[in-house]
Amino acid sequence: MNEETNQTIHISAWRTILSQADHRGKYFVLIVGFGAAAGLVQLLTSLLRMYIIDRFLSTMQLRGFLPIAVLFVLIQALYALASYGFGTGSGLLEAHLTADVREKCFRKLQTLSFSFFDKNAVGNILSRLTSDVGRTMEAVSWSLIDVGYGVMSIIGAIIGMFVINRKLAVILILVIPPLALISMGFRQLILKYNRATRRLNSQIISSFNEGITGAVASKTLVLEDQSYGEFRELTVSMRKASFRAAEVSALYMPVASLLISFSTAAVLYIGGTDVLRGLLTIGELNFFMNIGTMMFEPIRNFAAIFAEFQSAQAAAERVAEVLTAEPDVQDSPEVLARYGDVFHPKTENWEPVRGEITFEHVDFRYGAEPVLTDFNLHVLPGQTIALVGETGGGKSTIVNLLCRFYEPCAGRILVDGTDYRDRSQIWLHSALGYVLQTPHLFSGTIRDNIRYGNLEATDAEIRNAARLVGADRFIEKLEKGYNTEVGEGGSLLSTGQKQLISFARAILADPRIFVLDEATSSIDTETEQEIQAAIETLLGSRTSFVVAHRLSTIRNADRILVIDGGKILEQGNHRELMAKKGRYYELYMGYQTEDQIQQSVQVMA
Repeated sequence: MNEETNQTIHISAWRTILSQADHRGKYFVLIVGFGAAAGLVQLLTSLLRMYIIDRFLSTMQLRGFLPIAVLFVLIQALYALASYGFGTGSGLLEAHLTADVREKCFRKLQTLSFSFFDKNAVGNILSRLTSDVGRTMEAVSWSLIDVGYGVMSIIGAIIGMFVINRKLAVILILVIPPLALISMGFRQLILKYNRATRRLNSQIISSFNEGITGAVASKTLVLEDQSYGEFRELTVSMRKASFRAAEVSALYMPVASLLISFSTAAVLYIGGTDVLRGLLTIGELNFFMNIGTMMFEPIRNFAAIFAEFQSAQAAAERVAEVLTAEPDVQDSPEVLARYGDVFHPKTENWEPVRGEITFEHVDFRYGAEPVLTDFNLHVLPGQTIALVGETGGGKSTIVNLLCRFYEPCAGRILVDGTDYRDRSQIWLHSALGYVLQTPHLFSGTIRDNIRYGNLEATDAEIRNAARLVGADRFIEKLEKGYNTEVGEGGSLLSTGQKQLISFARAILADPRIFVLDEATSSIDTETEQEIQAAIETLLGSRTSFVVAHRLSTIRNADRILVIDGGKILEQGNHRELMAKKGRYYELYMGYQTEDQIQQSVQVMA
């Protein structure tokens, strides 16, 4: 999603935002009702003041004044009540809409393809879901409502003015067209600078995220000064953009007030002359001065409203882009009708997965760069396939396509003889066990994280899964055992411990297809040997794809594929490939030497 830098206002963004509030209509009705009441009460107040001046003050008679005074107090009480209802309704609307939109954005993120997260940094997404949502909902609940309230006040004022004196009404109204033109010009400038501010704000949040998650790398590479310098450049740029936005917003108010003052002065002069000639009463002139305030005060406030609205416009576009984003990988309506989606799975219609996998003439590219070209592969149920080769050769792409995180640009992938696009994503993903090189744990306890593999699992099943991969030994040494908090992303555990927990989680899911993507590269040699036997036992009856860095872990694979440039350079089992003394032989001997060096280092340590 690209940042907008032009000055065009996209009504579609607000339409998208407001569509999320369709079930909150009662709050809009409440706010509009109280706003209309407040505008009507203001008009009645001005008319009552006119009557008091002409009936009592001009004649110096107070007979009958008490009922009018009581009526005036009652009208002010109504205004206070209307203002309270208006403010309360706006606050409730903001709170509900903020919660609704954040919930829908989070739900949307659960459905988006991996390509979305490839293109959008974490800080950028966080900015959209936090500050951008807050700014947008504030604008919907307050700024847009203030505009509506101001428009109703202006309409009430115009009606009242024409009823009392058309000439003075025309004088006051003549200022509205030039004021509108000035407002449009300022609006464009404010939008320009606020869009720049929001873009820089996202970059700052991304820098914070990188600074925190990459703290160790920054220190070991001695990049503190460079990182600080880059961050400072961002803050300076944002300060300049924010200052320009504030400067333009501040300039609008005096320009608008100056223009309005000319109209007010004309009314005072012409109206005063008519009072002296007996064509207008003092009360009516006072009415026009008061009603002018009632009409122009909202217009003057439009400066602040425009500033907030234009800032929110940039935020609204960014939030709307999340809400309207469509995943690159989607199930067809027919598939969804039969199998359901991730939130409403129809498991009763799911066929059992045997694990036969076929790649037929598959092409895939990232952007314009081809990664796989006419790739073919047939895997029988229960076979273990190892993928080896240089970085960037296409190994991870193959397993990502298998998992349907991406889809082929050409050709097709069959699961049990059926194009997996004729089945739902949730059907396939429920049959997968995926262990990554860098495992991710969720905040909570070790027990919680293992149970994510099967939410219905008992404590005994969780302990058994941990035992099978050897994780039980380190877990039981912890003070709180399985109730130990892992921290955000598993930050309180070592990489090897996180990896073992992710193994246990995958095993607990009891998948028919296993994908191990460099899954043992973060585990020391001793731990690797401990879990290797368990992994081989578990993979025995399941179709498995192993992307391997340590070639010692794949010697027992049914078939080893040497991938280079998106093609299969060599394939066979370990013994066959070693006998060929080709590329696999070179890789294996190189890694064997590397492993020996690492083991020697560990012994010396």
